[in-house]
Amino acid sequence: MSNPILSIEGVTAGYGRVTVLRDITLEAGRFGNVGLFGPNGHGKTTLLRVVSGLLKPQSGRVVFDGVDIAGESARSIVARGLIHVPQGNRLFPDLSIGDCMALGAFSPHARPHEEENREKVVKLFPKLAERWRQKVRTLSGGERQMVSIGTALMSHPRLLILDEPTLGLAPKIKDELCASVLEISRGGVPLIVVEQDIEFLLELSQQLYLIDHGAVSTEIKPGEKSLGHEEIMSMYFGH
Repeated sequence: MSNPILSIEGVTAGYGRVTVLRDITLEAGRFGNVGLFGPNGHGKTTLLRVVSGLLKPQSGRVVFDGVDIAGESARSIVARGLIHVPQGNRLFPDLSIGDCMALGAFSPHARPHEEENREKVVKLFPKLAERWRQKVRTLSGGERQMVSIGTALMSHPRLLILDEPTLGLAPKIKDELCASVLEISRGGVPLIVVEQDIEFLLELSQQLYLIDHGAVSTEIKPGEKSLGHEEIMSMYFGH
């Protein structure tokens, strides 16, 4: 059995005096893609911020490829190939799509793979190729999300983290983006995805964690009882 590429071990974290994560432990990459779900405001985004170096934990370890990266800078973590696409299309609005892609390939880890990754992005998101010189601020919400994920792929991820990738998208664009994320997974990039669309998460993930009040309340691994959509929703809303 392969080792997990990421292990989160007893992490406690928060903001000032407010503790959000409480001794949380989980792993990713041993069985395949990981899906995180749970009520809003219960720690999912905070957990991703700790993993990607945007928030320093109060205690615990974040082990990526055998190295404890807790407390490392976000820049250093990106250079290791751990790439986080946060909620909300946080891009440079006055850059073109092409400029964003070039920024994604900036790190020494990614630079040798720039051309091959650009080809992958264009194949995955042909709409972006048609608008390569267009400024990000002129794009639709779905197109901006494509740019966000494309820029992350230009960083040559060894693990890709997506926080609510389909949030606020129209149904047709959402379906297109979900198909693209599945294609990324089939290409061999392991994923951690936070998502409200439980059906998509069930299709994408081999391992699921329910995050509730800053802790893992339920873990579902391959080979264990397969939960259906209604059971998942019951756990989600506490019915």
